[in-house]
This record gives sequence, structure tokens and C-alpha cells, in this order.
Amino acid sequence: MDSIPDTRRSATRITGVGVLDRCVALLDLLAAGPRSLRALAEASGLPRPTAHRLLVALETHRLVARDPAGTFRLGPRLTELAAVAGPELDLASVAGPVLDRLHQATGESVQLYVRSGEHRLCIAARDAGTGLRDSVPVGALLPLNVGSSGKVLLAWSAAGGSGVSAAELAAVRSRGWAASVAEREPGVASVSAPVLHGGVLLASLCVSGPVSRLGPAPGRKLSAQVVAAAAELSGMR
Repeated sequence: MDSIPDTRRSATRITGVGVLDRCVALLDLLAAGPRSLRALAEASGLPRPTAHRLLVALETHRLVARDPAGTFRLGPRLTELAAVAGPELDLASVAGPVLDRLHQATGESVQLYVRSGEHRLCIAARDAGTGLRDSVPVGALLPLNVGSSGKVLLAWSAAGGSGVSAAELAAVRSRGWAASVAEREPGVASVSAPVLHGGVLLASLCVSGPVSRLGPAPGRKLSAQVVAAAAELSGMR
């Protein structure tokens, strides 16, 4: 049976369940950043075929992902699990009062999104109760390349993405927020801003509502409030 070298014991608890310990050791290594199969095998002390077999299994469960060059990184399922892990790890719980105040101040629906692979995952929401399509349930997976919140996640994400031009994402970063009108749903407009910690993207805060109320340039009405609320969240982490 393959074993994890002693150098990993300080970072990864050894349970006696060999396959679990080896998988967690690989995830711990990827927590430091993307790595090749060769680098992971060498750092973990696992034979390369064993490391590959475990990584493929983790990839099937979306705990690990691969880029086109074959480099491994942590997968989107970890983000989804963290979103419901509990109050001590749950950004949604920390964000609750801020979302409540933003919802009350704007009278519109409010959502908090995190990136999940090539989608955005809603981890918290406050519904305006208008019955329009701006209502998004917690747990909803939406595309990254349409809607203001997706563009914020792309603009500040080190993982990159496709479907939005580099010039548009640069403009989003420059002004500090993104807006959209009738991109994801007809008749719906939104404004979003990044939630950051130490310059690292955590989430995207979004306010959405009907174009009939927000107008063709929703950023003029909502950007200051959304940016301020996102900054408040950034300071809480």
C-alpha cells in the first residue's frame, strides 16, 4: 500500500483510511496553487500512476479540475461545499446583515455569488418579491458570461474565463463595478461589485431589478450603494 511520507503528516491528518489520506494530501498540495501531475506525485511521494488515478477520481467529483495544459487545480465543488459548510465558514452568514440593509435601501433583489467553475453560484439572496425574473434562489447556478455579477467574477478572477472581451473586463475593473441590462433575462437589469480580501476575490455582490425601475443605465442609480456594501463585506472577512 502506498503511504504518505512523514513530511506531509504535519499538514494532513493520518486517519488510517489510506485512500482518503492520500486524496486529502493531494488537495492540500493544490491549496498552494495549480500543479502538474509530476509535481504532485513528487511532492506527495506517491507513485505517478497512483497520483493520477486519485486525481482523476477527484476530478470526477469536481473536487479537482484541469486546465487545457493538463495542470491540476482545486475544483468548483469545494466552493459549493464551503458555501453551506456552516456559520464559521459561511460567507453568506457573515454577509446577511449587509444584504438586508442593501435590500432595504434599494427596494430591489440582492444576491451574493461565488465562482463555481464556469458558472456562478448564488450563496445568499434577498428577494424583492416582485414576481419578476430578477429573483434568484440560493443554490442557483448561472452562466458567467452574462449578467453583471458574472462579469465581476471574471474581471477579478485569476482563473480567467471566456465569453467576455478583455477590454470589457478591464473596464469593469477600472470603474470597480459592472452593470447589465436584459442580458440574462429580458426586462431585468443589475449592478454588481466585487467582495475582496487582501486583493483576492471572494464573491460578487449584486442588486437586480426591472429595467422599468432601474433604467437603461442602472449603474447611475445603484453603483455607489452596491460598491459601498461590497466594501463593507470586504472589511468583515
